[in-house]
Formats: sequence, C-alpha cells, structure tokens
Amino acid sequence: MDSLQQTTAMDETLDPPDWADVQALSHRIIDDAVGYLRDVRDRPVWREMPAEVRTFFNAPMPREPAPIADVYGDVARNVMAYPMGNIHPRFWSWYMGSSNFTGALGDFLAAIQGSNLGGGNHAAGLMDSQVVNWCKEMVGFPASAGGTLVSGGSMANIIGLTVARNAKAGVDVRERGVGAIPRPLRFYASDQVHSCHRKAMEALGLGNRALQRVSTDSDLRIDVDALRTAIAEDRAAGFKPACIIGTAGTVNTGAIDDLQALAALAAEEDLWFHVDGCIGALIAIAPQNRSLVAGIEQAHSIALDPHKWMHAPFEAGCALVRDASAHRNTFAVTPEYLESTPRGLASGQWLHDYGLQTSRGFRALKIWMALKEHGVEKFGRLIDQNIAQARHLTGLIQAEPALELTAPTTINIVCFRHRLDGASEERLKAFNTEIMLRLQEEGIAALSDTTVHGRHCLRAAITNHRTRRDDLDLLVCETLRIGKEIAAAAPSD
Repeated sequence: MDSLQQTTAMDETLDPPDWADVQALSHRIIDDAVGYLRDVRDRPVWREMPAEVRTFFNAPMPREPAPIADVYGDVARNVMAYPMGNIHPRFWSWYMGSSNFTGALGDFLAAIQGSNLGGGNHAAGLMDSQVVNWCKEMVGFPASAGGTLVSGGSMANIIGLTVARNAKAGVDVRERGVGAIPRPLRFYASDQVHSCHRKAMEALGLGNRALQRVSTDSDLRIDVDALRTAIAEDRAAGFKPACIIGTAGTVNTGAIDDLQALAALAAEEDLWFHVDGCIGALIAIAPQNRSLVAGIEQAHSIALDPHKWMHAPFEAGCALVRDASAHRNTFAVTPEYLESTPRGLASGQWLHDYGLQTSRGFRALKIWMALKEHGVEKFGRLIDQNIAQARHLTGLIQAEPALELTAPTTINIVCFRHRLDGASEERLKAFNTEIMLRLQEEGIAALSDTTVHGRHCLRAAITNHRTRRDDLDLLVCETLRIGKEIAAAAPSD
C-alpha cells in the first residue's frame, strides 16, 4: 500500500458508519417530537429536576465514542423531560413565543444544509433577505429600507441604536471613537424601558447616564410633555439630544407609547426615532388591534422578535433601519478575504455588513416555512386572540373580590395580585410570591412577578398560541385555592 492509500485509510469523518441505523433513530426522534408537542397538556408546565438529573450535568468530558441511540436516550431522559416550559399553554412567566413544529423542522433543515449566512451567492442568503423584506412589509416600512436577522430583541435594539449613535454623533465614530463626539449624546425612553437599552448604552461607550428615563402617565406610557422638557433642558446644559426610543409594549405591563406623538416630536427636534417593538411591533399585522401601534411605520429603526408573536423557535430577532445606507455604513467592513466577485460564490450580498456577526446562522428558514404554511393573516389573528384572552383574564380578576388588578391591561400582559386584608406591602409581596412559586412547583401554571408603581404583583404574559380561555379560568381558580391554603396555614398576627 503506497503512502496515499495509507493516508486515505486513516482518514476519519463525523458521518455515521451505518446510515440505516441513523435513519431508523431519526424516525424515532421525529415520532417522539410529534408526541412531545401533541401531548404537551399532559405534562406539568415546569418541574424541579431531582438530584440525580442535576448530577448528570456534572459528568466529565467524554473522551471515547458512545452509540448515538444511547446519547439520544440521555437527552430524552435528562433534557426533554425538564424544559423551561414556554411551549406549554399555561406558561405565562415571561414574554416568549411558544415555538411551532414547522419552525422546528426548518431549524433542522437549516442545520442539515449548514449554510453560513455571513453572505455569498446561495439560496439561504436570498431567503434571509426575503424574510427581512416580509418583516418590513408587516410594519409598514418601505422596500428600500435596510434590515437584518439577529439573535433576538436585545441585539436588534443594539443594531438600531448603533446606527442612531453614528448618524447623530457629528463625527466619524467608527474611525475616531466616541471620545471625539463634540457634545455628549442623550437618548430618551420611558421609565418602563427594557433593561437591554442600558446594556446598549454601555456597549456603545455612551454610558448609562446617556439614557434619560422619562416619567410615565397613569397608563404607564411616556409623558410626551415631560420628554419635551427633558430635551430642552439637555440642550441648554450642553448635551446633544440624539434619539427618542418609543416602546411598543413595555415588558412590565404591555403599555404602548404614543408612537405618532413621538414621531412628530422626533421630527420637530431632528432626533432619531427608534421603536423597541420586541413585544408589540407585530400587532401591526393584527386586524382588530393594529391601531394600537399606529405611527410605528414612521420610525427610523425598529426592533422586533419573530420568536415571540410569530412563534419561531429561538433564536430569531430582526432589526429594521429605514435608511439602508446608514445601516450598512455603520457596520460594513470589507477585508481582502471577503471581497465580492463579479460572479461565483462571492458575488452575492454580504449580509454581515448589516450587523456585528460575520458568522450567521440560517435563521430565516424556520420563519419562512411557518409563514408559508399558515400565512401572515393567521399570525395576526393569533395576536388578536392572545389580546382577547388577556381581556378575559382581566374580567375574571375584576369580578373576584379576593383579586385586584395593579396596572391597566393594554395588550396581552395582565398584572394582578391576591388581596390580603390588613397586610403590609412586604407581607403582600411574600404572600403573592408564595402563590407564584406553588403554581410553578405544582406544575399548574408559570407566572412571573414584578413591581408597578411601587406595588408588587403577579404578571401573566399571554403569548402562547396553545392557550385557551379555560386555562385562564383554571389560573384564577388555582390562585384562589392556593391563597386560601397559605392564609389558613399562616399564624395570626
């Protein structure tokens, strides 16, 4: 055997030695996956992992091979059996989508195809751009706008705010850095703004103090008059107002700022208008409620999340920028190894020019497949359905003397708590927190908690296409039951 034959004989691969065995296991996995979603209501929303499962995750790094069927067995027993729970119809803890089977198939096929979406002349790149174009159309942006798929809302907001910083800096920030900005920039948002905006200010080198949190009204929307005053005071103090961040659905209560008023003020003051629409931007496709986000189409940039109300499997965010040139000029870098060619593989669009990632996963396929299967109008109806369900829950709470709302219900987030006669705020917090934890531990429902206007409360974020009204009826009944049990067991004051 010559040296070439010896080398060939020693070559290894990650492909299976027997494709028939892998094919059989793959059929089993798909069957299990169908059952996993079909029977989701038969499982607890969430359950604590026993000690032996936690110990499994402390196992040493594998050095020798194991049969793939055994590997899958480990996953089925120790991972699939203990999910976060957000696909369950009674998961309302945080604002998350609940995935869909077609999207999961899309993720699988994207991984099989294996394309890197940094750019290039191939079908996955074209589909990525097509999905971005569809997102523009959903929120009323022009076809000429820029956009990119990203990991989620936090990154989508960072993309939009980075373009805003560079557009309003007055200097070439990419070349000279933020230290060369003549006057410190100021960004404005309501005091209900998501914490990712603080991270954005820090990552952009502007610092947390660059983000002015403006007071909100009784409906927890930004006070436009207070905003106008803050802008004037900052100008007088030598700062440079740069950007207004409107929120289309706050994370605490779902409040939606007056986007039309903010767009008008931004135009009047020559400021960038960014909309954090990670919760509510897609209400623009909901036939009964789209007026709630009127004005979003006037933004300079928008952040939205297909993995929320479009139920794409994680991760899938989208940043849209009205001025495509400003978007590209903020991120584009062309090293010699990524230069375009007149034809061939490198002749396609370089999608990495619109964000921070050079390596990019094929996120578009799971969104594209679900949209093609169901149509955008169905997703709009599902949004309306969740909002109607939140109003149903609100009505149940208002009709029950033992419960009280703690914030207005604007869209699909309901903030409430169990009353406790004569109790202090501290005791009320402990009482309601215990209700929340028991709901989780008993596998009944998953809620989160928050504080609104200084009052601790429970929070139900209904973003699940599997939720039914009887699930919400059950939530109220079980909340009351657990509340009675806790009150009965507590020592009297």
